[in-house]
Amino acid sequence: MSESLNRLVALLKEHTPVSRPSHHSKAWWTPHLSILRREYHKAARAARKHDSPHMREVAGSSKAGYFKAIKAAKSKHWSSFLLTATPQSLWPAKRFAHGRAQRRFPSLPGAETPQQMNSVLLEHFFPPKEPFSPPPRLRPNRSAPPLTTEEIAAALSKCSPKSAPGPDGIPYSTWK
Repeated sequence: MSESLNRLVALLKEHTPVSRPSHHSKAWWTPHLSILRREYHKAARAARKHDSPHMREVAGSSKAGYFKAIKAAKSKHWSSFLLTATPQSLWPAKRFAHGRAQRRFPSLPGAETPQQMNSVLLEHFFPPKEPFSPPPRLRPNRSAPPLTTEEIAAALSKCSPKSAPGPDGIPYSTWK
């Protein structure tokens, strides 16, 4: 039984493709960078394990060399990309150079800066209000009999001194 299992495992290993990343992903990566990456991680693990100043220094220099090599590989790849650029590859070159940053603000007609967008949105959602006009004044009713002092005092005594003032702005507690 184990012999057939071994044959099956061997067949699977032989015929199962190894993960192959796209040739577009990290086109600047080189085998030398793989070696430097391995050395950097090995030095970092040793520095964490032993925690000595010498090991931290080795890990730091390994890290610096690794990232410097990455920067050089990217620069070299970019230079060779630009040297072999064709009219069809100019737009991708522009996109690579400027990045794919999304616009932070939506486009609004007549507004380019965030301050202009703010004022346009405020005017749209909060239009200016019509000027406030006070309510019309009460006109005396000529056919009604005049109010007596007792009637006014009775009406004011029914009002709460804590209630809001009327249109004249004078609180009821003043009248009592």
